[in-house]
Amino acid sequence: MTSLVLTLTETLRYRGALGQWSWVLHRITGLGTLLFLVLHVIGVSWSVLYPTLWEKEILIYQHPLFTLGEFGLVACVVYHAFNGLRIAILDARPEWWKHQQRAAVYVLIATLVVLVPTFILMFQHVLRHYAGAETPFIVSLLFIAEAQFPFAVGVVAAAVLAILVSGLYGLVGGEQAKSFSKGGSRLERFWWSFMRASGVLIIPLVFGHLALAHIVQGVFELNMQNAFIAGVPVNDSLGLLANGINNSGTAVEYVAERWNFAIASVAVWRVYDAALLALVVVHGFNGLRYVLTDYTMSSPLLRRAAAYLCVMGAVALLVVGTLALLGTIDQTMVDAAREAQAAILAGG
Repeated sequence: MTSLVLTLTETLRYRGALGQWSWVLHRITGLGTLLFLVLHVIGVSWSVLYPTLWEKEILIYQHPLFTLGEFGLVACVVYHAFNGLRIAILDARPEWWKHQQRAAVYVLIATLVVLVPTFILMFQHVLRHYAGAETPFIVSLLFIAEAQFPFAVGVVAAAVLAILVSGLYGLVGGEQAKSFSKGGSRLERFWWSFMRASGVLIIPLVFGHLALAHIVQGVFELNMQNAFIAGVPVNDSLGLLANGINNSGTAVEYVAERWNFAIASVAVWRVYDAALLALVVVHGFNGLRYVLTDYTMSSPLLRRAAAYLCVMGAVALLVVGTLALLGTIDQTMVDAAREAQAAILAGG
């Protein structure tokens, strides 16, 4: 904690070093994106595992506070992607590092160029939602707190478990046991390369996802009855759960429409989301490992615990996301989601 506070205070005192600010922004935007990723993967998985919870999650996403968070999320993703690309290019061409400050300026310019039209398009969805004939339904802050409480408990429980496992390792192997061997160094070199390669591969995938879910359609249309599903062509012959239209007006059917759409028997959006899930989860949690271990260097116990926590988080999220992608959403689940949605809107 002391190291973290020192980093922040010294960064605020630092003058004339854009590279330092880029480093700080890269970490902050990465952590913000990872936080949403965890909530989002778990939320989408509910569409298959617990459909009624997914309907609650979407209503929470439509709260004004989360609307502001959505704009912040997109800003984090865009900056982190461009700055990650800068790092990957300069690391591949070390002789170009002398131009890193100019490159950092280019990253800021590119971020603004992308965000200005993006925010305008996103804000149009917000205006249409709140300018509707009916008064928009807004869940209470208590509703949000109750829905997110299990997530907070899970994070705390995982952290405690990681510390306990780390403590047990320390008792068995000794606190002074070397943490890094030659094999460990080779492993770290692999992760160094993976972070740069995956960061580049993630950019088109995540930008495509943001375009469909936040620009073309928007979060307010995910549970809008008879709304078109972005990325799924309208075809009445495909049936209720694969015709490109959200007939029920539930977020559960929205997910079903996307995941049931197939080209040549290939569920294209399931494959797309699977690739995005694998790359982003591993990239994100390994980035979190870098951050946490940086601030626990003086404590072998906490440093190991940080690594264990990141491994547990990545594995858990990959398992939950994979189960959802392999699952099936049927009409019974859509009906249950519609009933849950109606109960929430009625104040039940």
